Amino acid sequence: MTPDGDADRPVYATRGLVEMLLGRAADTEPSSVNLVLDTTTAGEFDAGLELAPSTPILSHVYFPTAGGAVNDVFGVDLGTPAGRGRARFLSHPQGPAELTRRDDLAGVVLLAVPPWEELLAFDRRGRPLDLTVVDADPPTESLPE
Repeated sequence: MTPDGDADRPVYATRGLVEMLLGRAADTEPSSVNLVLDTTTAGEFDAGLELAPSTPILSHVYFPTAGGAVNDVFGVDLGTPAGRGRARFLSHPQGPAELTRRDDLAGVVLLAVPPWEELLAFDRRGRPLDLTVVDADPPTESLPE
């Protein structure tokens, strides 16, 4: 299942995101990592991707510290915009290379295990998905003035 719910297509992620996630997992070992991921549609990239413009590509991460105090007290996640973040990144420093009952799940879960060289993709039921890494950068975002 892709972040938008279509189980027939592979999961796409930018190379920059994949490298950042693997680096974060390695840097935080022996602790695990649990991050919310978000997509940018292929049509928003400047690169000439050979994908349908509506294809979701994992490209962004929301860090858990944003809005943490409100989440701790009220259980409301202010760090992730409403309707966003239908994918998640997890690391298992001691394994296994599969989802477990203790994992936070999403429509798509990217998982890293040592030696932190590649990501595995799963749907929320733990079924493996094909992950395709895209060599493109998402559009630059800025805050309105």
